[in-house]
Amino acid sequence: MPDLLARLRAGETLVADGAMGSMVMARGLEPGACPEALNLSRPELLEEIARLYVEAGADLVQTNSFGGSPAKLQRYGLEPRCEEVNRAAAAAARRAAKERALVYGSCGPCGRLLKPVGDAEPDEVRDGYLRQMRALVAEGVDALCVETMTDLAEATLAIEAAREAAAEAGREVPVLATMTFDRTRRGYFTIMGVDIAAAAAGLARAGADVIGSNCGNGSDNMVEIAREFRDRSSLPLLIQPNAGLPRLEGGKAVYAESPEYMAERAQKLLVLGVAIVGGCCGTTPEHTRALRRLVSSSGAGQAG
Repeated sequence: MPDLLARLRAGETLVADGAMGSMVMARGLEPGACPEALNLSRPELLEEIARLYVEAGADLVQTNSFGGSPAKLQRYGLEPRCEEVNRAAAAAARRAAKERALVYGSCGPCGRLLKPVGDAEPDEVRDGYLRQMRALVAEGVDALCVETMTDLAEATLAIEAAREAAAEAGREVPVLATMTFDRTRRGYFTIMGVDIAAAAAGLARAGADVIGSNCGNGSDNMVEIAREFRDRSSLPLLIQPNAGLPRLEGGKAVYAESPEYMAERAQKLLVLGVAIVGGCCGTTPEHTRALRRLVSSSGAGQAG
């Protein structure tokens, strides 16, 4: 299978998978429990979820390692097993993907604020990400995805760690990087005050091959976010909206955007030239299937 960057350079539009967290919760993960612990106790569950996304037409499927940094795992007593947790996540996704899809290693925020706002030392955070990235690369992921970031400084540390892990392994491992924005009266900003212009420039400067946004917004807002990213950068874009914003029903989060609605709005993402379209919270393999139909019917899913 051609690698990710080769496919993007050839003009192919790729479909990424959808939510992981809501999928494992629907399969019995207790509120407050560690999703990454499932990599050790129920790897077959992660393989099943990845397989469902592959069968729905995803070109890229994620590892269950969003909270796989040592700092996050420490909360659950799993920090000493960081490498084992991340390698198991990658192995499960790779078993499901086989030769049908690429696997990207998911890496989310570490859950601590960097100095001087918080108490986390930048070198400590970077070293933690490096442990995680080394394990994912060692298990053969096709790309690394630094996602759902709100602090550009933390995103930069994670991207640098991804680059170092790939260099150590002697492999070209593309780095995807996305941030999460809130809509304000002054435009879109992360909760740490980063606007899209700063994100586009900063993520590129840190060494990301693909940039964009995930989570925090439904499809309509994501079209606006994608448009601003396109105005600010020539790098390939990755956009993964939620299935709308959640509302509580019976104590559970419910996401209202149907697969059909998401695919309809995603047509505008294709017009903007977004390179990778996928889903985030609340999306399912049915959303992936709808995006696959859209991309395939548009001809964007073929190299040209």
